[in-house]
Amino acid sequence: MRHNLSDTNELIRDRRTIAPEKYSSRKVHREVVEEVLRNGTWAPTHGMTQPWRFKVYMGGGLKSIMGQMPLWYKNYVSEKKFSQKKYDKLVARGEKCSVVIAITMERDPNGRIPEIEEVEAIACAVQNMYLTCTAHGIGALYSTPGYLYTDEVKQFLGLEGDDRCLGLFYMGYPEGEWPKSHRKPLEYVTEWIEG
Repeated sequence: MRHNLSDTNELIRDRRTIAPEKYSSRKVHREVVEEVLRNGTWAPTHGMTQPWRFKVYMGGGLKSIMGQMPLWYKNYVSEKKFSQKKYDKLVARGEKCSVVIAITMERDPNGRIPEIEEVEAIACAVQNMYLTCTAHGIGALYSTPGYLYTDEVKQFLGLEGDDRCLGLFYMGYPEGEWPKSHRKPLEYVTEWIEG
């Protein structure tokens, strides 16, 4: 084997989604964020288009995007669907986060690769980012609220043409114990077709 399979299995199965509400005040350093992003870029990508682009908000830059999120939410939902609790949660997240990464997609200008395959490549990059965070003991949340697909957000992020934001990736050291989880047994989700 090229790598320790036991360690690989443990890392994959230990990955968790941990929301900013559970982060401590400990800050994530830039070198760690760079490693997380670098590993994200090693995801599979059809035609080597490498469609991922990252806009990293840290320190003072974090306030610019965190101040916008509650407003984007409020502008996106109807008055009837507006939730003050959700709005307040978005406001509070700004105080708990160490890093927020806007994960955007830059389309292949030649249109060689279908958009769905570009989206899938970015999803693989996000998984690599999650696993790297897990290895560092950093909590992460990949969030994809509907308002991210609006022209308002696209303009804020400086996206053009067919490029778009596919999610926000929050990072922070969690308070307390690492969460536990489970999955359905393989026999519930697998059909074997042999011979």
